[in-house]
Amino acid sequence: MTIELHRHGAIQEIRLARPPVNALTPELLAALRTAVQSAPSEGARGIILTGGSKVFSGGMDVPHLMALDRTGLKAGWSSLFAAARTIANSPIPVVAAIGGHSPAGGCVLALCCDYRIMARGPFRIGLNEVQVGLVAPDAIQHLLRRVVGTYRAERLLVAGALVDSEQALAIGLVDELTDDVLTRAQHWLEELLALPPTAMQATRRIARADMGEALKGFTDPELDGFLDDWYAPATQAALQALVARLKK
Repeated sequence: MTIELHRHGAIQEIRLARPPVNALTPELLAALRTAVQSAPSEGARGIILTGGSKVFSGGMDVPHLMALDRTGLKAGWSSLFAAARTIANSPIPVVAAIGGHSPAGGCVLALCCDYRIMARGPFRIGLNEVQVGLVAPDAIQHLLRRVVGTYRAERLLVAGALVDSEQALAIGLVDELTDDVLTRAQHWLEELLALPPTAMQATRRIARADMGEALKGFTDPELDGFLDDWYAPATQAALQALVARLKK
């Protein structure tokens, strides 16, 4: 099992459930995508996306990806973008209940949600691709720019920075800090769903259209360029060093 589903009235909780750090694999991302797509037809009016109590998601499973050939690697990264597009285009609101660290791919999924609630404490979040020799595609950079602003996003992306929860709140990367992310996420959704639904949903579609367009614009040529960078010697050295650290 890679995800768990829990129902709270009209709210569908989707919990990433691949311990110890909810590293993202094609299997997990496919299950996530299916759960998000199925929720409205199953009567849900809102979704909570959550993970572990110390790690929301550690991002893509790099050791798994390193063992794949180029075809498998392309399918693996495609699964992340497919899941991101599904969350971004969800017809019902999605709130991220971030109970712990959320680097790289974990941050990408959170950025696609309507609202981000993070646990108060020594947890870090951000797009740290540069630190392992990767370039975050413009579609992903767009997700960060739209929540923290163009210049702040530039500084974070170029440095591959992971910021702590207090700083994430200060710069708008997350919307709230709390000691109980799941309960607060449920309350936030309930307040949103109490609004006149037609007006709320139509306004939401307009406000989020840019995100869907940005992710739609990430096509095969862009992904092939990303994979070329993946196989660059300097990137491979950085990725192998990361795998060695993870083994320890």
